[in-house]
Amino acid sequence: MRPVTATAAAVTAALAAGAASVAAGRYASDAALKAPPGRPLPTEPRLTVHSTAAGRVALTRALASQRPGTYGLAGEGTHAVVGPVLNHATHSADTVVRRLERVTHGTLEPRDKVWLTPNVHFGDPGTALGLEHLDIEIPGELGALPAWFVPGARSTWVITAHGLGTTREHPLNVLPFLHRQQFPVLDLAYRGDPGAPRPQDGLGHLGETEWRDLDAAIRYALREGAENVVLYGWSTGATMALRAATRSALRDRVSGLVMDSPVLDWQTTLRALATARRTPGALLPLAVRAAQGRTGLHGIPTHEAEAAGLTRLTVPALILHGPADTIAPWTPSRRLAAHRPDLVTLHQVPEAPHGAMWNADPTTYEETLRRFLTPLM
Repeated sequence: MRPVTATAAAVTAALAAGAASVAAGRYASDAALKAPPGRPLPTEPRLTVHSTAAGRVALTRALASQRPGTYGLAGEGTHAVVGPVLNHATHSADTVVRRLERVTHGTLEPRDKVWLTPNVHFGDPGTALGLEHLDIEIPGELGALPAWFVPGARSTWVITAHGLGTTREHPLNVLPFLHRQQFPVLDLAYRGDPGAPRPQDGLGHLGETEWRDLDAAIRYALREGAENVVLYGWSTGATMALRAATRSALRDRVSGLVMDSPVLDWQTTLRALATARRTPGALLPLAVRAAQGRTGLHGIPTHEAEAAGLTRLTVPALILHGPADTIAPWTPSRRLAAHRPDLVTLHQVPEAPHGAMWNADPTTYEETLRRFLTPLM
């Protein structure tokens, strides 16, 4: 082979390999940047329904199906609610029997493929909980943002923001509790959600841009009579809440912050989701670089980013998190609480997956929430 021909072939091969690496990085980063609302994250295994009977359902035996607590059970066109594992029931070697609380949508049949979800409720506050509410639209940066508003007697409003893989149905888990405490609640759908404006690049930014939709909700609440607001977020919604509490021009009207499973280290979260998609370890740095290039997310070390944000935090914050969260590891949450013990309280929830701290132990979760919110009422 002539030298010129050999050089051309080598360059072509290098360009092809580079293009393939870029494509692989983009695909891997999609696990976090294109996580569809209401669909299972790649970390959540599909389970098979083996059988159903009065008040019980047998599912594939897996770590997920043995989690403590109460969860939604979702499938294609199906939603049900399952309670704890029934230890007294007869279990086969490959099944786990859980209490079947109710089927809220569709049917649950043997051989159905389902997954556990933190979303216990299906529908809106009226159909799911029997609570009076208003369907409203909030003027946002990209257009009108749908939201549910549940009235309450207090002048402090709670504004909720769901996280990765869920929708505004997720905050319905705590809506009855918040309603009993007489808080008005604004449950927000933000950019990329069903019915909300789509980001121009079609990507999620893990809270880095979405927080401005939460800022728009604060403005709406204040215009409608709220004196102060408590921001309450899950996963990337918790990231949005922290950003709004430290960056918003209206942050002096934020009286408290509740963060469930906060994504405080986006690179670790992206790596976890890409790994769950079976991305080879060698490609994970490419996924991070692809995410930075596509979204403009900052690549500075997480602890420096946390410290920069926390110096501006001026309100009490409650973090609900636990060591079983593999998507948003709780080490940054512990570091955050240790850095600002004057303002930040960390409540540990064992054995709870990402975004499901309430599901694992609703009673203790709501009592912790009550104690935190009482001085803010």
